[in-house]
Amino acid sequence: MKIFFLVSLLFLLFSFSSAKKFTHPKFPSPQAESIFHQSTKTNLYVTKYFTQILDHFNYHPQSYETFQERYLINSKYWGGAEKNAPIFVYTGNEGDIEWFAQNTGFMFEIAPHFKALLVFLEHRYFGKSIPFGGDKEIAYSNSTTLGYLSSTQALADYATLIIDLKKNLTAQDSPVVVFGGSYGGMLAAWFRLKYPHVAIGALASSAPILGFQGIVSPYSFNNVITQDFKGMSENCYKVIKESWKLIEETEQQHGGLDLLKKSFKLCDSKPVEGWLHTAFVYTAMTDYPTPSNFLNPLPAYPIRQMCKAIDDPTTGNDTFAKLYGAANIYYNSSGTATCFNLSDHSDPHGLSMWTWQACTEMILPTDGSDEKSIFPSSEWNFTDRATFCKEYLGVEPRPNWATTEFCGMDITRVLKRFGSNMIFFNGLRDPWSGGGVLKSISKSIVAIVAKQGAHHVDLRFSDKEDPKWLQDARKKEIHIIRKWIDQYYHDFSEDLSYNGT
Repeated sequence: MKIFFLVSLLFLLFSFSSAKKFTHPKFPSPQAESIFHQSTKTNLYVTKYFTQILDHFNYHPQSYETFQERYLINSKYWGGAEKNAPIFVYTGNEGDIEWFAQNTGFMFEIAPHFKALLVFLEHRYFGKSIPFGGDKEIAYSNSTTLGYLSSTQALADYATLIIDLKKNLTAQDSPVVVFGGSYGGMLAAWFRLKYPHVAIGALASSAPILGFQGIVSPYSFNNVITQDFKGMSENCYKVIKESWKLIEETEQQHGGLDLLKKSFKLCDSKPVEGWLHTAFVYTAMTDYPTPSNFLNPLPAYPIRQMCKAIDDPTTGNDTFAKLYGAANIYYNSSGTATCFNLSDHSDPHGLSMWTWQACTEMILPTDGSDEKSIFPSSEWNFTDRATFCKEYLGVEPRPNWATTEFCGMDITRVLKRFGSNMIFFNGLRDPWSGGGVLKSISKSIVAIVAKQGAHHVDLRFSDKEDPKWLQDARKKEIHIIRKWIDQYYHDFSEDLSYNGT
């Protein structure tokens, strides 16, 4: 049976063949504040909650129901409302907002420079921002309750919360800049377009806003992964590419699954294609120049380490030994795992509801593989996606809605006349870069492209070992954001003078 992979914008490589029903425990609506502590970075933020409306766009009785939306705030370096000091807002992704905040060090590091207030907003239906009384069993139960999960509702949440927060802080005149990575980067870009009166600019990192059907090639995603590995080692590429047929043949043999279990040190006898596929995809996304602990603990340049394991002459012609060595880089860099549990479908970062979005509005073709691909050749098939979504979630995808709502087609011509104050960062080693904005559109809509960059690497905490190209990219982003804020203050001063105040 063919396995169709639906890759989350950031992390969740969801296999259609291994889908489970959502069974999440209840938790009470949180009210108390808390301080986050981390072993190396303490007091990053205070946790707060905002009473958010369920439905911003209709006036049915249920639309007026509310839920508690979580947000994180850091005011340590804020210059204050009386000085109209800026507010930097992270537009949360498809998961727990604390996870994203902990991995978005760029905002914390530039806050002192700008004297900025930092706010991280959690996306509805993720983390602890769960409608229907915070009860996941109800919120996730069917298409009726899940129908309020969409990017447009989330953006309206963010606008409502920001406006209310500024009012409560008496900071109505403080400029707001939004930041986001991956899906959060898409939301940051779209927020600037939809709510220009709320945010003066947006930094959208690794945001595949062009990754939709009819704009980007369905082969783009896997082509980038192929080049990542092939560019590192021709032998590494060939071993991976030729392994899929060998694995399939082995699985069909008597005792084949037991052989794979032994070769890959699995906890149980299971097919390994999806497990290996995940390792190669996520390693390509997080091929960072310094050690990371974002998806899994990884060394610097993990693709290089994977190919080093595959090219290891001591493994001879043993393909499974080579693949095991490569998979170990992603799944067991610490060397402490005794076996790998392929039946473990735990969701520690709360990403499961991305499946709903990928079945409704976020139709991002990623499954296509041509003859040169590192993965088995296959065609993108919308019908397969639609069939799964209808059977599993009872909903039909709307493949053209995102580009209708937010634009995408002919984006250069459109945004040149309509948009302003946006930065699009993309690393070309990131498979999502194929759906990113790779050329500057105007003087104020700037593309920063890093040939060696991976998935939103610019938003990570800096490291003394960061290469010069990454340091330069961040400096350019800071310079551009400074120009936006200076222009805002200039215009604000002129407005005051014009009004005689």
